Amino acid sequence: MKRIVVFASGSGTNAENIIKFFNHTKIAKVTQVLCNNEHAKVFERCKKLNVNCLHFRRDQFLKEDTILNLLKENADYIILAGFLWKIPAKIIEAFPKKIINIHPALLPKYGGKGMYGMNVHKAVKENKESETGITIHYVNENYDEGAIIYQAKTALSDDDSPETIAEKIHILEQRYFPRIIESVILDINE
Repeated sequence: MKRIVVFASGSGTNAENIIKFFNHTKIAKVTQVLCNNEHAKVFERCKKLNVNCLHFRRDQFLKEDTILNLLKENADYIILAGFLWKIPAKIIEAFPKKIINIHPALLPKYGGKGMYGMNVHKAVKENKESETGITIHYVNENYDEGAIIYQAKTALSDDDSPETIAEKIHILEQRYFPRIIESVILDINE
């Protein structure tokens, strides 16, 4: 059984969805959640689901090998579920094609530093896009530039606000993210 470590920074709805999904499979299990925000709601979600959630500091992630060593011991795959920091090169090198992120837009549009959450939805609305969606992709050394694994789209209307766009994106994330992670794991292991 493959071991998944999830990185999160906020409320943890995607982390919770992934944990629940893999609790019902035999191919992988979420062994740990790592979070850079000690006040994030993801800690509550993990406690209810009996999954260890560990807070870490920037220096442990970027300067020391604390997180890298923890990952080497506990992870076959790393999933970024609303995690806002750039992944250091040493972790990318240690886990080639094993780090997967979800982005709340159809990359390459609306990607890059600072493009997350409502920032993305506001930009989509301001540009009067007729559609948006999610992009699930591998992580490389640049924000949102890794090879695309999967995209799902949703139509937008003039009536959509950034908040309703966020709701549509959340539905796509919940529906597709765990299934695409599973398909990547199955494809690599067959």
